[in-house]
Amino acid sequence: MKKTISALLAVATVAGSLAAVVPAKADGGRIAAGVAGGLIGGALLGGAIASSRPAYGYAEPAPVYIEEPACRVVRERFWDDYRGVWRSRPVRICD
Repeated sequence: MKKTISALLAVATVAGSLAAVVPAKADGGRIAAGVAGGLIGGALLGGAIASSRPAYGYAEPAPVYIEEPACRVVRERFWDDYRGVWRSRPVRICD
């Protein structure tokens, strides 16, 4: 129902603006009145169209709990060919 009313309002607005067509002249600030009228009409029409659509919102997903296996961190020795020395690094081991 809202969409129908909005559509009819939009058609009436456009028809009304086409019926009152006056040639544009740059005398005495008449252009400013036309621009202001167009902006106000556009804002009203845009507001009517925007309010007819459903509002989308963000819904946070439910938390998911994952049971991870027990892990431990150990130091592992390795040979570094670039430096030519033994080095160690932490390695995570999960059972």
